[in-house]
Amino acid sequence: MSHPITPDRRRFLGTAAASLAAAPFAMNGTLFAQSGDAGAGAGRPSAHASFAALKQIDAGVLNIGYAEAGPANGPVAILLHGWPYDIYAFVDVAPVLASAGFRVIVPYLRGYGTTRFLSGDTPRNGQQGALATDVIALMDALKIEKAVVAGFDWGARTADIVAAIWPERVKALISVSGYLIGSQEANTKPLPPSAELQWWYQYYFATERGRLGYEKYRREFSKLIWQLASPKWNFDDATFERSAASFDNPDHVAIVIHNYRWRLGLAPGEAKYDALEKRLAEFPVITVPTITLEGDANGAPHPDPKVYAKKFSGRYAHRLITGGIGHNLPQEAPQAFADAVVEAARA
Repeated sequence: MSHPITPDRRRFLGTAAASLAAAPFAMNGTLFAQSGDAGAGAGRPSAHASFAALKQIDAGVLNIGYAEAGPANGPVAILLHGWPYDIYAFVDVAPVLASAGFRVIVPYLRGYGTTRFLSGDTPRNGQQGALATDVIALMDALKIEKAVVAGFDWGARTADIVAAIWPERVKALISVSGYLIGSQEANTKPLPPSAELQWWYQYYFATERGRLGYEKYRREFSKLIWQLASPKWNFDDATFERSAASFDNPDHVAIVIHNYRWRLGLAPGEAKYDALEKRLAEFPVITVPTITLEGDANGAPHPDPKVYAKKFSGRYAHRLITGGIGHNLPQEAPQAFADAVVEAARA
């Protein structure tokens, strides 16, 4: 689906170009920069209500549902959502990138929306290696050799892994909250009490009561996470419900619960990912051009950017997006997110 360049979009692209000129991508080493006020954290309404009709494709163990925008022969940008969000986190990012010439692919992760397992016998596995392998399978199915990969939350971790393990498939990386690759061994180490408190839902999900509670109250639970993670984002009920429909996926609860239990070593992964997880447990350095982003009002657990800066050895920049921007940065500050994709792709 292509989008005409309207006067509003021309102004947007002009603003983006100006912001890129003001905050150049680091040529060597690390650049830490603060953006201007993104103007979205106070509840700026979405400019786009929906994507065009979704597409489906068999890829690996899944039939993946995805939105697509932009020219078929353009440079590819794959945008990856997190939990408890969905593809609509990018509903205002995708048309901007499409107008800039990108072929934009926005897939539902396993357990979300119209994505389905091809076999009932496949484990409903939410471990990080499985999610990253899904992206490579999608690229193979769509015959995409190389792409900019960009995401937040689970999507940022997945993008990090794809960039770290398959750098030949990645032109550039955009990662909200930076380097999020983890391991079961690292997760055995306790955190200070205030940090552990932020992970309250992880411990809730470790119990059968938590699984049943999420099954019964998945909408209420997810809305609470949105509110806690983005305390200054005044989203309306329609915006939430548009995404909440994707949580009705029959595998959603199983994937979410397994993801958090696996992290704590309370649920096994699949043996076929053991070699990949062993590599990830070494916390590999990411060599592709990277821009990391953080919102100034992110209420979800996230690392200090100075802690992970050395995990990126190629061209690298970090941007703090101001204006009350929370955890769902691409939906709250779509211009800043799109700016980063365009800038990184030019590196």
